[in-house]
Amino acid sequence: MQRTRQDGGGTARPDIALVISDVDGTLVTTDKRVTPAVAAAVRRLGAAGIAFTVASSRPPVGLSGLVGALDLRLPMGAFNGATVVGPDLAILSETLIPEATAREAAARLEAAGLDLWVFAHGRWSLRDGQGPYTDVERRTLQAEPAIVDDLGPLLGAASKLVGVSPDFAHLAACETGIAEALGARAAVHRSQAYYLDVTPPGLDKGSFVTWMSRHLDIPEHRIATFGDAGNDSAMFARSGLAVAMGNAEPAVQASAGHVAAGNDADGFADGVARFLLP
Repeated sequence: MQRTRQDGGGTARPDIALVISDVDGTLVTTDKRVTPAVAAAVRRLGAAGIAFTVASSRPPVGLSGLVGALDLRLPMGAFNGATVVGPDLAILSETLIPEATAREAAARLEAAGLDLWVFAHGRWSLRDGQGPYTDVERRTLQAEPAIVDDLGPLLGAASKLVGVSPDFAHLAACETGIAEALGARAAVHRSQAYYLDVTPPGLDKGSFVTWMSRHLDIPEHRIATFGDAGNDSAMFARSGLAVAMGNAEPAVQASAGHVAAGNDADGFADGVARFLLP
């Protein structure tokens, strides 16, 4: 059972010491903005003595803008927790996809008709700079991709592969098929309706919750997590309080137990106000 404590006004609230939030679809709006209400909610957490950080499928460079906007001071989970970086983006822990697995995954993604992106050596690399959702990723990362003819040489140093498609139903089917084919050799999850991520095996946002628990000596039941996608369910399972956004799919909402407003309606701030700091 979730423990509670009394705030200054005598209102019971969960005994949470750390909040870990997903970024896209959760902390930021669809057009990738941190709203004033969300920034204020993070400040409220700090004022209440509750630490805050993020776990995201983004590469480290894609988290840099959040550091200043939210005054982040703790380690952050990139690539769904497979890479942990400090607020200066220095790597604290890094695991890559085994090369043989990366090559098989890349072949399966392309055989399914998906555009392939490779994140390796700190860069986002692809073949077609004008392909689907490249404009979204540019805005998200505030960075340009490396356009290459051959992605093969990068597969020995890949942190993440992404299969991209505007056909959401097809991508969902690919998630199931490729996850079954790769098994325990990789983590395969959609981070957005249009992105299918392949990341290192045995590491996910749930393992990042455990990493932060040990790093800060905070038991997992005193950690709250916020998210919107299937790759967030792993951290929901490791935390004492889990909140899904209103824009999340029903299965993700069910895995969280608590549901806030959507990310375009300040859902993170709503969840903090309703479930953490009433």
